Amino acid sequence: MKKLFGTDGIRGVAGQFPLDYSSIYTLGKSLIALLKEEGFEAKVIIGRDTRESGRWIEQALFQGIEEWQGEAISSGVIPTSAVSYLTKKYQFSAGIVISASHNPYQDNGIKIFSSQGLKISDEWEGKLEEAIGSSKENPKRKKVKVKSAPSLAEVYMDFLRSQLSEAKLKRKIKIILDCSNGASSSVAPKVFEDLGFKVKVLSNSPSGKNINDCCGSLYPQNLAREVMDAQADIGIAYDGDADRAIWVDEKGRILNGDHTLFVQSRFMKNDGRLKSNTVVATTMSNIGLEKALWKMGIKFVRTQVGDRYVLEKMMELGSNLGGEQSGHTIFLDDCPTGDGLLTSLKMLEVMGLSAEPLSKMVIDFEEFPQILANVKVKEKIDFNEFPEIINITEEIRKHLRNEGRLEVRYSGTEPLARVMIEGKDRNQIEHYARRLTEVIAKYLGK
Repeated sequence: MKKLFGTDGIRGVAGQFPLDYSSIYTLGKSLIALLKEEGFEAKVIIGRDTRESGRWIEQALFQGIEEWQGEAISSGVIPTSAVSYLTKKYQFSAGIVISASHNPYQDNGIKIFSSQGLKISDEWEGKLEEAIGSSKENPKRKKVKVKSAPSLAEVYMDFLRSQLSEAKLKRKIKIILDCSNGASSSVAPKVFEDLGFKVKVLSNSPSGKNINDCCGSLYPQNLAREVMDAQADIGIAYDGDADRAIWVDEKGRILNGDHTLFVQSRFMKNDGRLKSNTVVATTMSNIGLEKALWKMGIKFVRTQVGDRYVLEKMMELGSNLGGEQSGHTIFLDDCPTGDGLLTSLKMLEVMGLSAEPLSKMVIDFEEFPQILANVKVKEKIDFNEFPEIINITEEIRKHLRNEGRLEVRYSGTEPLARVMIEGKDRNQIEHYARRLTEVIAKYLGK
């Protein structure tokens, strides 16, 4: 059977397998059965983003859970990281997030956290996949009363507010927030305003269909214009489930998760808080970050793409800072998942303690030109099956040597082959990217 769980849960078009009603019902029922089998109490918490399909998916989960004598509590629309935090805090046996992150509204997804707020193991994912694949049930839909606990969102906001106080800040900071019409829409503005920041908010009027629609972390250009027009100190953009954050500095320059790791690693090292003197990132992080951290005497370790792999390596090395270029950043002392709002507060803390603007805080991080290209594929066949693909990748790596990198991989959540090339000469790497994507499209393209 085709693997259903990618690097970030199950994801696809809402209403189509594996996100059709019967499969979701089976997932809810099977999760309760698995929890009981493993000796856990059959009690879970569920949160979702703002997609219109979120409500019926929640209904399907509730029906499956209740018919298998489990108990579920809905925290409503809330960021992914909030479910992780609340699962552990209130000792739920599992947490479920209904979200497709940065994908368009037609898609949705399901992520599952363990009782410790961590993504469930490959073994548990395999058992749930097997249950969905072997099920022949076609349950009759029935209206299930969703047990809601909206106060849980306030508990999460209290956690965020506790991370920062006005007393820590030496200056006022003007912020523009882009909530992507997603899960942060009601939470983020309230938290930042409560903490005394001057805030202007964009894209916080979700309709069920406008999540990630020309807004948020995938479209920071609009935010950049707003920052410049308002003469703000920083722009912050979230994705649909708010587990990632990217930035715009006061000059309108767009900054990503690599810049977050650069700023935070220097601050935490100087403050004596960087455990193991190590930062964990993925193969997608810019080689310029690696070189900049090396100059500061900080160890830099890469993993494969996926925040779950970053977390695993952090736990193995005893590190407390890691993340992805896309904006997922993990502060392991505070939360075991990427949390865009928490990351924002960490960045605002550094800014508030410094007289320097954000643009100067990243001036010592020299990014190498980087090209990211996607190719739609029919199926994800091992690249090693195609000698022409292997030959051109070897040729490119030989030319780049130690002054650049090439990474070719499949997306963990979409039918895409992803190509990343970086080097000192932008024209050269653009040429390489075109050649490689053309070859991939020839053999695997959709």
